[in-house]
Amino acid sequence: MSRMNKAERPYDIVLFGATGFVGTLTARYLAEHAPEGLRWAVAGRSERRLKELREELPGGADVAVLRADATDPASVRELARRTRVLATTVGPYVAHGEALVAACADSGTDYLDLTGEPEFVDLMYVRHDARARETGARLVHACGFDSVPHDLGVYVTVRQLPEGVPLAVDGFVRAHAGFSGGTLASALNQFARPLRMRAAARERARHEPRLPGRRVSVPPVCAPRFAPEVGAWALPLPTLDPQIVLRSARALERYGPDFRYRHYAAVRHLPVALGGVAAVTTLTAAVQLPPARRWLSGRISPGQGPSPERRARSWFSVRFVGEGGGRRVRTEVAGGDPGYDETAKMFAESALSLALDDLPDTAGQVTTAVAMGDALVERLRAAGIAFRTTTDR
Repeated sequence: MSRMNKAERPYDIVLFGATGFVGTLTARYLAEHAPEGLRWAVAGRSERRLKELREELPGGADVAVLRADATDPASVRELARRTRVLATTVGPYVAHGEALVAACADSGTDYLDLTGEPEFVDLMYVRHDARARETGARLVHACGFDSVPHDLGVYVTVRQLPEGVPLAVDGFVRAHAGFSGGTLASALNQFARPLRMRAAARERARHEPRLPGRRVSVPPVCAPRFAPEVGAWALPLPTLDPQIVLRSARALERYGPDFRYRHYAAVRHLPVALGGVAAVTTLTAAVQLPPARRWLSGRISPGQGPSPERRARSWFSVRFVGEGGGRRVRTEVAGGDPGYDETAKMFAESALSLALDDLPDTAGQVTTAVAMGDALVERLRAAGIAFRTTTDR
């Protein structure tokens, strides 16, 4: 399906799940920053709550309200057919996301989400990538703190390194922030499904084409190590982010004939690092027991999240050290509250980029670096997220 056919649809962007915690922040960001003439709508299960949200938005009278339910495939298909870009905040995605992906792949509609769930991303590749390539749909997962700063931070770093040589990049994440009920639910759901997650990864590997050269995301050693390049203890960070980086590297020739990425949490003090390892190990074991998982899930309800005051004190910094061809490049991507304010910004700007920017001709399941690259980097810089690069030699 051509981009011209999409232009005939009544909406440029539809935000699904707009009344949730992150959805509301995203709707407010769009209302405050969308260019004049953007045709957009909020969507979800409750028309009453959507109309209440619209009344609170600047210029909300121009925002349409659309009712749809992720458990009703017909309503989701109709939603996808009416917009050029469908952005969804409704998770856990492995439970609630596939109907929207399938509808977008069939309709040639660009799709965005905020998932941090590797199982979901792998399953959607196996089931819907081929159809999306046929229709021209771009399926872009992980368009928030998972995994925009990491994917684009590596992308910016690689572009400062020599071409045509093996490249290696290490990423070090530091953040100070709270989390919402939706984030907790997604994390617990992911920790509770290790066997299904590995099975989905194996199934994807059977479907992905083999490429010349090596593109590897190397699991760091399990024990903390002191990283002098950032002056902190480095802990392996088993998130979706390195997988997204690796997929960008597989798709973009600029990452060189061989590419390696390692992903860490950076912690200033060793006792804190050891405590973090113990906490994650305990949590992973606990969520395998249904009573413990239910108890943990009840600590914060979906739709609840950090207060504006708490978010105002939050921040993130991701530092990348890239090497290749005798040169070392350092990049920092930094901003405010990572999980919510900045995630809403990244998500909204990703949707605006897909709807409005002159982008590479891509289709199927693609990353933010592949689908939007420089255009999204410049949008985020203009929106206040820092991308700083220096060269050591």
